[in-house]
Amino acid sequence: MKASGSAATERTKKQFGFVEWFRPGEYERTEELFPSILASGASHLRTHLSWAEYLAPGGEEWFDWLIPKLGSQIDLLPCVHYTPPSMSRTGRSSGAPQDLKSYADFIDHVLTRYGKHFRHIELWNEPNNLLDWDWREDGDFQLFCEMVGGAAYWAQQRGFKPVLGGPCPFDPYWLNLMGERGVLGVVDAVGFHGFPGTWDSEEGSWGGWDMHLGEMRRILDRYNPQTEIWVTETGYSTWRKDETEQVRRFSNALDVPADRIYWYSWADVPPDIAVQEGLWFDPRHYHLGAVTHDRQPKLLARLLMEGGVDRVREVTSLPSPNIANGAAPIVITGGSGFIGSNLADSFLKDGEDVVILDNLGRPGVDQNLAWLRDRYGDRVHPYLADIRDMRGIEDAFTDAKAVFHLAAQTAVTTSLVHPIDDFEANARGTVNVLEAVRKAGRKAPVIFASTNKVYGALEDIAMLELDDRYIPADEAVRAHGIDEQRPLSFCTPYGCSKGVADQYVIDYAKSYGIPSAVLRMSCIYGPRQFGTEDQGWVAHFLIRALAGEEISIYGDGKQVRDILHVGDAVGAYRAVLASIDGLKGSVFNLGGGPRNSVSLLGVLREIEKLTGRPLRTSFGPWRAGDQAFFVADTRKLESELGWQAKVRWRDGMRHLAEWLVENRFGGQPSLSDKKRMPA
Repeated sequence: MKASGSAATERTKKQFGFVEWFRPGEYERTEELFPSILASGASHLRTHLSWAEYLAPGGEEWFDWLIPKLGSQIDLLPCVHYTPPSMSRTGRSSGAPQDLKSYADFIDHVLTRYGKHFRHIELWNEPNNLLDWDWREDGDFQLFCEMVGGAAYWAQQRGFKPVLGGPCPFDPYWLNLMGERGVLGVVDAVGFHGFPGTWDSEEGSWGGWDMHLGEMRRILDRYNPQTEIWVTETGYSTWRKDETEQVRRFSNALDVPADRIYWYSWADVPPDIAVQEGLWFDPRHYHLGAVTHDRQPKLLARLLMEGGVDRVREVTSLPSPNIANGAAPIVITGGSGFIGSNLADSFLKDGEDVVILDNLGRPGVDQNLAWLRDRYGDRVHPYLADIRDMRGIEDAFTDAKAVFHLAAQTAVTTSLVHPIDDFEANARGTVNVLEAVRKAGRKAPVIFASTNKVYGALEDIAMLELDDRYIPADEAVRAHGIDEQRPLSFCTPYGCSKGVADQYVIDYAKSYGIPSAVLRMSCIYGPRQFGTEDQGWVAHFLIRALAGEEISIYGDGKQVRDILHVGDAVGAYRAVLASIDGLKGSVFNLGGGPRNSVSLLGVLREIEKLTGRPLRTSFGPWRAGDQAFFVADTRKLESELGWQAKVRWRDGMRHLAEWLVENRFGGQPSLSDKKRMPA
């Protein structure tokens, strides 16, 4: 067995593989998944080659396509299982064949037909999990040993390396019997399956990697010291949405004392596919992947594709919160995000301890967390969890003196594609936060980041169309914007989920006495924003322009928004907290107001001035729920709290552009020569 390296470089270079079952006929799914598996940095792949499926109509054609495709690009481990029926006592298809030699003959056929595409072959899979056999009955066990041992022997004679599939949970008695029957003497590796935190721990059978693999090693040394230990299946189910824990478990698995690690799996099982125990017998089976069943990357997949094992190690090395006894931190959900990191910076400057509760699900936000930790060290307390995971977040709120709830699914477009995920993050996640605060019993203030989308698309407001913008026909709306008395009109799944959350936050002040307030935000922009086409459009426009890339406009570009610099937004959040005792259950519109209203076309013109060159643009159809005009009436915020938007939008855009040039483009390209805004 290979010695586990102690140096950090050895730990980083640890190779890993994935387990992925491709079912007959899944040509399209294989074509979609396999490139991403390769992009993850995986060096090997374990998949099944079912004898029963091979003999079924179309089976030979399927495996003739699959095995060469996979084996030509990655170190492939085919796992041969599901033999045709004959000796099965129950008549199930998983029983051993009547003629035991026919199993070796089939293995020989596989090696002859596909052997140039792999070096190792796994024989049988989890025999003690099959209901057809009592593996502790000596007669049955002897038959199994003859079948697998004979196939392994002839595979070795042909120059291949057989891997003995291991039982789950680990059974040292079974393994020792395999040694006594001579099977361990003719295999090159033995598999081990372990799922700590998902199944093994609850069954009381999990004593830790070192204990189980150490016991396995002692048995192997007794019969064949050259035999390697492979963890052919380990994984962690994200059925509770705890993707950060999956990353931790993956990182831990890289350090186990084994010669190979196969993570189960790359993709979630599609919800319409039955697992061995039955359709949705246990929901944990359906969430073991690094990506969802519809190919959406979870945190593990994103980190691996961004930077491989190094990125995984970087995230898992973040310390757990360690706050002095009696200290009362500020908790910011989504604290690694754009507004969250700026808000955290503000409190940290004042000497506060801040808990950053974040799932790091959005690309780039971990850079914001690293920035905060570089500036403030131990007073920044990363708490990597997902607000959808109630059990996983409760402890973060135990000692909180104030909570800013900013974590959310933030894109209308994403909500239209994945409405259930949107609801879980925004509606259910908010209730989880409120309940965690209530359970803590400190009645910490909760200030919630809502959205102007709760007012709907505003179709009832008559508009006048000018050359470059829309303006309301109503002079009062034109002069002041939309106020808080505007009736709610939820539109799009995003508007619905945020609207539900908005109302829950208000009600928890009434029903439970939680000091809460809601800020319904317009478009916020500024430093530390990693804008995308779906959210953070001001930053996205600038990023595309600075990179010399085309900017896509949805609609005609005459839509008007009141854009607000993040520094002013932080000021509003802090002002609400400072006066929360008199504001319980209050709602405020937060935006740049009429003085900072501008159309998308106006923003594009300003970007051309900043960059000193014309932009390339394209226009597409209007998006669902898009408002032709939204300007927040901020008079309530101004009169009750004395807050004002201080940064005018042109100055703020230059500030953001300067930050992007320095932090994203390494100082290039340069901006046109204008007075720089102070940081």
